[in-house]
Amino acid sequence: MVKSAQRSARTSVWLDGKARRGGRGGGQPSGLDRDRITEVTVRLLDAEGLGKFSMRRLAGELNVTAMSVYWYVDTKDDLLELALDAAFGELRLPDPDAEGEDWRDQLRTLAREYRGLLVRHAWLSPLAGTFLNIGPNSLLFSRVVQRVIRRTGLPAQSLTGAISAVFQFVYGYGTIEGHFIARCADAGMTQDDYFRHAMSAVTQAPEAAEVIQESEDIMAARGGDTVEEMRERDFAFALELLIAGIEAMVKAAEERA
Repeated sequence: MVKSAQRSARTSVWLDGKARRGGRGGGQPSGLDRDRITEVTVRLLDAEGLGKFSMRRLAGELNVTAMSVYWYVDTKDDLLELALDAAFGELRLPDPDAEGEDWRDQLRTLAREYRGLLVRHAWLSPLAGTFLNIGPNSLLFSRVVQRVIRRTGLPAQSLTGAISAVFQFVYGYGTIEGHFIARCADAGMTQDDYFRHAMSAVTQAPEAAEVIQESEDIMAARGGDTVEEMRERDFAFALELLIAGIEAMVKAAEERA
């Protein structure tokens, strides 16, 4: 049982020096390098999605044989892990050590950057939940998040909970948003048209129609003329609730001290 579990456990391209390997030695295909392969992988994943991605499809895009790609990566998983970390490199991170910067503003920046990343790359969220996320860009993001959260004044035992509250919220929100946008694109519809079509279909089911009717006043008060505007208002308010919660917890800890 233990040996079977060890065999099935997922390793990482960032371990055992695999990520530093430029190729396997002499005879590598000309015109290829790992950066180019990773860049094209990200582009294909954006255009066609995770389900359609294959080493054969990638090789066709690179105009090489599939075996040529294996000079630079051992497995498809290794390549997906490289693409995942490359995407994290797009994040514009605040400087947690900058003087005069408010942790609240920096936390808002981090949350919005992460949300934008998940929306731009709908394939990212399942991979982020699959791999160890120990690439250099992922680690830099984690380090900045930790340093900003430390500046809140929360006691040490509460820091991981605060990080989870904010960034698992963002992960879920950005994942659903990204998948919704992808569905709209697949259907050849705008987000607003897709939303109206979906709401019209939902009301055909009696139980669903009853729930929708009960929530009409909430939806009306939500504000926003478009799906994007409504989504943005919800995200902003939810994030402010979390920030207010952190502030309240800091105050409570100070009062107990």
